[in-house]
Order: sequence, then C-alpha cells, then structure tokens
Amino acid sequence: MTPSKNRPLPTPTSLSAPHWEGCRQGVLRVQRCRVCATYVFIPQPICTGCQRDALEWVESSGRGRVYSFTTVHRPPRPEFDVPYVVAIIELDEGWHMLTNLIGCAPDQIAVDMPVVVTFERISDDISLPMFRPAPE
Repeated sequence: MTPSKNRPLPTPTSLSAPHWEGCRQGVLRVQRCRVCATYVFIPQPICTGCQRDALEWVESSGRGRVYSFTTVHRPPRPEFDVPYVVAIIELDEGWHMLTNLIGCAPDQIAVDMPVVVTFERISDDISLPMFRPAPE
C-alpha cells in the first residue's frame, strides 16, 4: 500500500518530534522510562507506568509479531485506497504499536506472524512506519 498523495499526514509536535525524526532516518524510536523501564507509545510527557518525568528516547529493534489485525474495506476518507490492513504489533521489547501491514495479501496474515518495520517515505519530512512479514 502506497499512500495516496492527498492522504492526511501526521503533524509532529515537540513531544513526538524524536519519533518522527527517527522514522525519517529509518529508525523506530520509542520512549522508555529510566526509572521503571516501561516502554511508552504513543509519546507522553510522563511515564504511564510510574508517573515520573523520566522518559528517554531509545531505538526499537523494529521486530515483532502481529497481536491483532483487521482488513479495512470501506475507507474513512476517499484518499485511502482499500483494502488495507490495520494491525497492532507487539514489538520484541514488549510495547504495542497501531500501524499498517504491507507486503502481503490480507488472507496471508495471522495473529503471531513475525513482522519487521519498514518506512514509507511520504514527503521530505514524513516517513510512516509500517510493518511487513519478516524474512525467514
């Protein structure tokens, strides 16, 4: 799935900028608490585990497994090409990310399928993290 040129894109904020800069560089970044080691995604100002202001940005392996997924057949907006797969990925580090699955037919996807991150360059500023089946 290559996003259409008119597809709405995320607007990085000061809080999420390190994530989006990592995506632009081909690196999946996530916040992790220096106190309790909880991974936090989506970006937050404080740890969702211990409520402390001790979050740092770390690099994720970008490897994980399909936790849950659905195939979208009716687009929320006309700019979205269908069908496409929306999935929750459980990363090897234990955190979860909502994303798209690409590189395989929807009927080939299964829960617990190994996947790896890939980045779709949409503009000079935005690359979207998506996942595809991991090579065997």
